[in-house]
Amino acid sequence: MSRTPRIQWAQLFALPEHAALSLQARLRRAVVQAILDGHLPPGAPMPSSRELAQLLALGRNTVTAAYQQLIDEQFLEARPRRGVFVAAQARPPMAVGFAAPAREPGRAPHWDRRLRRSLAANRTLAKPSQWRRYPYPFVYGTFDPELFPTEDFRECCARSLARAQLPHWTPDFETDDVPELVEQIRLRLLPKRGVFALAEEILVTVGAQHSYHLLAEALFDADTRVGLEEPGHPHARNTFSLRQPRVVPIAVDDEGLVIDAMPPVDYVFVTPSHQSPTTATLSLDRRHWLLKRAELNDFVVIEDDYEAENLYAGSPMPALKSLDKSGRVIYIGSLSKSLSPALRLGYIVAPRGLIAELRLLRHAMVRHPSAFLQQAYALFLQLGHHESHARRVNAAMQERLAVLAQALRQHLPDCAFRVPQGGASVWVRAPAWVDATELALIAQRHGVLIEPGEVFHVQPPYPCPYFRLRLSSIAASQIPAGVRALGQALDDLAAARGERRAPGSRAH
Repeated sequence: MSRTPRIQWAQLFALPEHAALSLQARLRRAVVQAILDGHLPPGAPMPSSRELAQLLALGRNTVTAAYQQLIDEQFLEARPRRGVFVAAQARPPMAVGFAAPAREPGRAPHWDRRLRRSLAANRTLAKPSQWRRYPYPFVYGTFDPELFPTEDFRECCARSLARAQLPHWTPDFETDDVPELVEQIRLRLLPKRGVFALAEEILVTVGAQHSYHLLAEALFDADTRVGLEEPGHPHARNTFSLRQPRVVPIAVDDEGLVIDAMPPVDYVFVTPSHQSPTTATLSLDRRHWLLKRAELNDFVVIEDDYEAENLYAGSPMPALKSLDKSGRVIYIGSLSKSLSPALRLGYIVAPRGLIAELRLLRHAMVRHPSAFLQQAYALFLQLGHHESHARRVNAAMQERLAVLAQALRQHLPDCAFRVPQGGASVWVRAPAWVDATELALIAQRHGVLIEPGEVFHVQPPYPCPYFRLRLSSIAASQIPAGVRALGQALDDLAAARGERRAPGSRAH
């Protein structure tokens, strides 16, 4: 083989970097890409397995196995005593069109006039697109690769792909869910929260946010009064806003939702286990009083059992749903939040009549959540991986929480906070002159990402001195330096405002 063809083959089959793929898979990918991109036309000869192995410094068995699989998949074909060639039908036929006649540019639609609903102006949790490059990311919606149960979850996915398991998830489920997952939710997860439900009272969703959307579509309109915690969960608020209900802010304090401050509502959304964002736990007395008020005033409670599994101290508080005697609580749970928010699995527990309606609505939206993922997660629960992973996450979060509390006392002593009994975040109140949105912008320059409190309010104050520090994606070893850098950002803001921080509160 001459030098020029060798260089061309080396460039064409340069193996892409991909940690999850074997050398053989990377070679197959390179060949397929060259064929689909048109660099290797039908009938083009391929280098021999010996030549390609020498050229790419691979074992000949690796190249031979890759060629054989590509032949089986009809990308390549072997011709006796001649070699291996690109198969005639390797590249799918492309549509052949006719050149359009020359014309003046047309007038595009005015999409801003056509939009009937937009969330562009709504405040929501956000982080920079390159947030992973920041050394101190105290932000939501991320996962810690050190805690992800890679081997356990891979086992469950591999088992789900076994031939004997295929009938469990490959059929079209229409409006149904994978029965094994529903049974695990019903018999393993819900009883830990004191909730007992029938299979027909459970609906699997594409995460908690999909649950909000389904409920809003089914239950809300412009005349519906929806009570929201203030401050509260911005994702629920924004999703509910698509149906344009009348939002009623309800104050929260150290015991959670202030029941006596509630004006008339049709629904009230609460996060009683660890209130989002303050982490307060709704007291047992208030839980009973909220349910009593719901009966007296004829409203329904939507309970998001947010971070209920993350409990570090004390006994778990019973879910509102477990205390509900009259079917006035709709319960929302998340399966994947502690694993990775990208998996998108959650569920709703509600009276069977409502669940039946939600099934039809879900079918019109997404048909059903991935049956493969449901089956894999059912195995994850059945094999005990969910509980062991939860224990590991709790231990890690408890350690990070203790480190964060010590760092805040040392570097931000003029900021107030309460160590929560669980969850994965701390709600911080800076001095009254601080606006956390401005602080967040300065903190970015110090490599720190925080969540300003403004986004959690329906009616944010100005200045808004509150912010949240999440612990799900920052190692314990990075926390002290991150809080010290946040203290430096607070010093910068104080200097710009002409304020003086309390003695002993400067970052060093």
